[in-house]
Amino acid sequence: MQRSRRTFHGAALAGLVAAGLIAGPHDAHAQSAIIYGSIGNFDIANDTGLVCHGFEIDIDGLTKADIPYSFSTERYGAPTVTDYAGGVSVRWESPVDANGAYTERTLQHTVPWFPGQCYQWTGPATYQDSGCEHFGTSAYGNPSHVTARWLCDDPASPGVLTPVDPPTAIPMPSYYVQQPAVVGNPPEIVVEVQAPQPAEAPSLYGDAQWMRVYVRQLPFEVNLDQLVADNAAIVPMDAAQLESNWDVIQTEPLGGNGKRQRKRNGGPIQPTTRSVVRRIEMYAYTGAYDPVTHEALCADGTCTTPADGELGELVSTQMTAANVQSDSLTVTKTGNGSVDSADRLISCGSKCVSPYNAGMSVTLTAKAASGYVFSGWTGACSGLGSTCTVVTNGHLQANATFTASTSGGGGGGGGGGGGGGTTTSTASLSVKTSGGKGLITSTPAGISCGSTCSVKAVPGTSITLSILPEPGFRFVSWTGACTGTAATCTLAVNGTASVQANLTK
Repeated sequence: MQRSRRTFHGAALAGLVAAGLIAGPHDAHAQSAIIYGSIGNFDIANDTGLVCHGFEIDIDGLTKADIPYSFSTERYGAPTVTDYAGGVSVRWESPVDANGAYTERTLQHTVPWFPGQCYQWTGPATYQDSGCEHFGTSAYGNPSHVTARWLCDDPASPGVLTPVDPPTAIPMPSYYVQQPAVVGNPPEIVVEVQAPQPAEAPSLYGDAQWMRVYVRQLPFEVNLDQLVADNAAIVPMDAAQLESNWDVIQTEPLGGNGKRQRKRNGGPIQPTTRSVVRRIEMYAYTGAYDPVTHEALCADGTCTTPADGELGELVSTQMTAANVQSDSLTVTKTGNGSVDSADRLISCGSKCVSPYNAGMSVTLTAKAASGYVFSGWTGACSGLGSTCTVVTNGHLQANATFTASTSGGGGGGGGGGGGGGTTTSTASLSVKTSGGKGLITSTPAGISCGSTCSVKAVPGTSITLSILPEPGFRFVSWTGACTGTAATCTLAVNGTASVQANLTK
C-alpha cells in the first residue's frame, strides 16, 4: 500500500492508539518525525476463575472496514469482526461439536510463566493447559477506546458465551511524537499507558497492577506476526533493554493528579529508526489497599520497588511497536573520501547521520582522498558535481562514490608509446531467502530482494542487511557470510560473498 506523510497506516492493534502528531502552531515544517502506525500483540492469562471459550476486543470509533488483519495462529482461529453502534467487535470463539459442546477452551491460569507459553508452536501438551492465549488485531484509524474481555459460558444460559467483567489488565498504549527544541537534536517518540481496569465507583481507585517496560529501536518496520514473546530478534526482553522498572498503575478518583492513572515513557528517535518496539508487562498487585479509597499502599511509599508479598503473578504482556519515519539524512560512501554538510551536522568521516526538521535544506560537499577521485552521487543526490543540496522530508540517504584514480605509465621512442594504468577491483554480494518469504534490504541501498538480490561494491565496503519476513513467516537465522539470529547483520564485502536468510512458518 502506498504510504503518505499525511495518512495514518498500519494502525492500532488491540487498543494501541497511534495518537495525532504534534506540530508547532506557526511552523508547518516543525514536525520532525511521523508515526505511520502502531501495532501489537499481547499474551493474556485467564484470571477469571472460569473455563473460557474465547476472547473479545471492542474497539470504539472504528468500523469493520478499518480491520484488515487479525492474529489467528491460536486455538480459536480467525475472529469474527462485527460492527456495532459506534465501533467494531473482534471476537475469537470456539467452534462447537455435533452435540453443541465447545471444542476449544482456555483454562484458569495456574502454571508458572515461561516465554512462548501462550503459543501453539511450544507443543500441544503444554499449550493446551497453559491457561493463557495470544491475541492481536490491526486497524486503520485511531480508536477512541478499547475494551478486552474473556468470553466464558453463561451459567444462566448454557451455550451462550458472555464477556466477563472487569476487563482484562492489558496495557493499551498510545503514541505521539515530541518535537526537538533544537535543530539537530532528535525528536522523541512518547508512549502513554492508561490504567487498564476501571474503579467500582468514581470516588475510588481501581485495582492496581505493577508495570514495567522494555524498549528497542530497529532500522526496519515490523509487522504483527513478529511481535511474539519468544521472538528475541524483535521483541526487547533483557535487562539492557529495560526502559522503566516497576511502577504501580491504577485508575484514580475524579480530581486525581494522574500520576497513578497514566504512565509515560519516551526517548530520542535515532535517524535510522523505522520502528520502536516495546514489551510492556503487567503483574498483579498483591499488597495493601487503603480501606476507604482503595489506593495501593506500597511498603516503599513510592510504589517503585515491590516489597515481599506485593508482587503477584504476571497477568499480561503487550508486544507493541510504532512504525515511524524521522526527518533525517544518512550519508554513505563507496571508496575513500569524505562528505561534510555546510551546517556541520554531518562530517562523514565520523558522523554520517543527522536528524533534521522537515523542509530544511542541507548542502553536502564530497572530497576525495589522496589517490581517489569523486565519481558521482546516488540516492537523494545525483550528478557528478562535488556539491549537492537536498530538502529533508522523511528519511533521506545520499551515497558518494569515490574511485581510485588512474595513472599513465611507460613510454617509448620513435613516436611509439605505451600506456598503463591502475584498475579498481570490485567485490560482490548476493542474498537469498530459504524456508519462507521475506524482504532483504541493505544499507547502503542496493539490495532489495525481492527484486534485486546482488550488488557490486568496492572491496572492504561495510554493508548492513535487514530481513523483514512476510506475514505468516518468522526469521530464524543467517547463514553464509552472515551468522546469528538478529534481524540485521553487518559484514565487510571482500571478493564474492553470499548470504542466506532462513525463515519458517
